Amino acid sequence: MSRPDRHPHPRGETMSETAIRDDRAAGRLEAYAGDEVVGHIEYFVLESPGRALVPVHTIVEPAHEGKGIAGSLARELYAVSAREGVPVAPLCPYVVKWAERHPDEAPAADPELLSAAKAWLAAHPGRF
Repeated sequence: MSRPDRHPHPRGETMSETAIRDDRAAGRLEAYAGDEVVGHIEYFVLESPGRALVPVHTIVEPAHEGKGIAGSLARELYAVSAREGVPVAPLCPYVVKWAERHPDEAPAADPELLSAAKAWLAAHPGRF
């Protein structure tokens, strides 16, 4: 007998079934559902005038939107930042908005680091 409340459809997947991994060499914080990358934040590490993690893009695969993946990626980026003692200088519009909504988890970015991050990005147009 089939139960109507059990759905094998992927839309039933939740963020709790997703793992997040930091691929620092590639500059990607990736969310996985099994072996499939379902979302990621592209970032770079700013070295001067100070070290900072700089998220540039947040992307969630269309079939996985609306499951909290982007927010979980942003939360993990700030957790990595806290563990490493390195601030975040967000250029990604999604991460900027997420940080505004979660000031207890996302300290305000240093304006000098933001300016330096923007200058770095402008000097490396093919990177993102």
